[in-house]
Amino acid sequence: MSQDKAFTMDIRDDGVAVVTIDVPGESMNTLKDSFADEVGSLLNKLESDSSIKGVVFISGKPGSFIAGADINMINDCETAADTESLARKGQAMFDRIEQLDVPVVAAINGACLGGGLELAMACHVRVCTDNSKTVLGLPEVQLGLLPGSGGTQRLPRLVGIQQGLTMMLTGKQLRAKQAKKAGLVTEVVPQSILLDVAVEHALKRKPKASKPPLKGFSKLLEATKFGRDIIFKKAGEQAQKKSQGNYPAIDKIIQTVREGVERGQEAGLDKEARSFGELAMTPESYQLRQIFFATTEMKKETGADGVEPDPIKRVGVLGGGLMGGGIAYVTAAKANIPARIKDISEDGVRHALHYSYERLIKKVKRKHMRRAEYEKTMLMLSGTLDYSGFERTDVVIEAVFEDLELKQKMVADIEENASESTIFATNTSSLPITQIAAKAKRPEQVIGLHYFSPVDKMPLAEIITHEGTSDKTIATTVALAKKQGKTPIVVKDGAGFYVNRILAPYMNEAARLMLAGEPIEKLDKTLVKFGFPVGPMTLLDEVGIDVAAKVAPILVNELGDRFEAPEAFEKLINDDRKGKKNQKGFYKYGKGVKGKPVDTSVYSLLGVDPNESKSAEDIVDICLLPMLNEAVYCLQEGIIRSPRDGDIGAIFGIGFPPFLGGPFRYMDSQGIGSIVAKLEALAGERGERYTPAPLLKEMAKNGERFYS
Repeated sequence: MSQDKAFTMDIRDDGVAVVTIDVPGESMNTLKDSFADEVGSLLNKLESDSSIKGVVFISGKPGSFIAGADINMINDCETAADTESLARKGQAMFDRIEQLDVPVVAAINGACLGGGLELAMACHVRVCTDNSKTVLGLPEVQLGLLPGSGGTQRLPRLVGIQQGLTMMLTGKQLRAKQAKKAGLVTEVVPQSILLDVAVEHALKRKPKASKPPLKGFSKLLEATKFGRDIIFKKAGEQAQKKSQGNYPAIDKIIQTVREGVERGQEAGLDKEARSFGELAMTPESYQLRQIFFATTEMKKETGADGVEPDPIKRVGVLGGGLMGGGIAYVTAAKANIPARIKDISEDGVRHALHYSYERLIKKVKRKHMRRAEYEKTMLMLSGTLDYSGFERTDVVIEAVFEDLELKQKMVADIEENASESTIFATNTSSLPITQIAAKAKRPEQVIGLHYFSPVDKMPLAEIITHEGTSDKTIATTVALAKKQGKTPIVVKDGAGFYVNRILAPYMNEAARLMLAGEPIEKLDKTLVKFGFPVGPMTLLDEVGIDVAAKVAPILVNELGDRFEAPEAFEKLINDDRKGKKNQKGFYKYGKGVKGKPVDTSVYSLLGVDPNESKSAEDIVDICLLPMLNEAVYCLQEGIIRSPRDGDIGAIFGIGFPPFLGGPFRYMDSQGIGSIVAKLEALAGERGERYTPAPLLKEMAKNGERFYS
């Protein structure tokens, strides 16, 4: 068998043709346009050879069936017509698979996503393994697209309209057992017998098209036109409520599924191909694809050129609070590395262990995890009140109270109780790493590793280096963060690092607008409509008003007056308003509270008479422009290494609208000159803190962009 081919066919003695998919030189299988001729001649053989009794598609790569289509194909297209013809080619190829006279079986182990699932759905039977890496889904919506090779038509026929829409509109991936329950796969088997079972199915008679396994009310709804109308209407309302009309792919997915349901597969496929072409040319899809390329690129980087990370066999965690518990959890459950938690009290250790227990047992109950796997993960976690066991740790992550002396004491303790090569990573959100490392014997092994709360949900980690941090320490810490499931960006030490530094001016300006009378819910709704996951006032409640008030002077002290917070914070703190954590903030909390009402007593406390005076556009500019300006300062000062890192940090760290591509891509799309003009106008109206960063002015003068 020549290895320059991605698809190789082997006809067994029993007449089953086994087609192995193994893209040369790649760790995952992805479908490329260049395979069209190869697959075409393979299908010619399958159609013409009457001795073939059945066909099995299987992957030659461990842990990956087909991870999707190669996104670069879309970037190479210049017009909607080019992209549309790409979709039509895919549709025609999968249609030929479906039309084969003999049974065709997809034998799935590992990721079966996007174009991979579309190929599998064109087969007559799908068998998959119970491997934890086996997931099935159509995540195209995350790239601002819809499934373009028949997925919008085949998925609802297999799993029903509601489940099909949910999967396509959210990009939700199903595990093996969920996929069987939904009707997406016929059988779930251990990996060792995957091929044998697939061959058995290939030797049976070609099965009739199955109906989705619907019960009760769902079955009733999908059986009538009236019921289906309700489904499509509800889906549209729910999806748009969540996406605020910012994602054009959502309406197109619903319309395309509807077209197929009401007018048949041919009409549905035609609409699918045209919609795919149109969506690929939208600015939203362009920006979402750039994020995909950026994160893919980052996965290959070590954070320190030419330096390989050291292996990490054991991790220590200092502090059993919410952060410590979360860090221990992602270390054991995601990175598969034993974690030992040290706290000053048994309660602290118990709480931290309970944090992992709660999350894992939920997975067991939902059948996402076997009990044996849960037990194995819990056994990787241990606790201690002293430093016993810390001599064997490779990295110690500190998550104690934000107090400089305490953190310096932790460094000294670890240098005394761990090995000479142990890395000390501090999860501080505001204290400079340079100061934490100031008294260290081995400052080259001190680094910042800043997680965001809640640790198991937030995808970003900031890796913060001070002047003395060694490249080996950087590479090893970056590798650990990736294993924990994080997207790490390497940033230079400085107050607020990157994410909190660009967030502070945004929150300060929202607070100033509120003090000037803009209603709290108006501010939040406006910025959510713009594309942020939550508004700035909700965010203040969630982060903690006390935390924001504590960070503000640190930023002013190091970065100057443009970080001056409004004086109202003091009044809020004196009234014991900390936000969500003590159920007292800008919004009402507690058991009897329905919805999310504003706590109007905050207005009288601050002496504010709420009245709307600013337009939505003005509110966005007033809050957003200082954030963009600060991101440029961070680039200018070398806090971030590149616009790419700045965009990824803002999207994954604070939910900057992904479809706008991040602060730097957004400034490029608006025009640097236009951003500078708006900042200068606001500086005249609202004060010097809006003065554009020198780099921004220079770029506007020279007509430059952040991305070429």
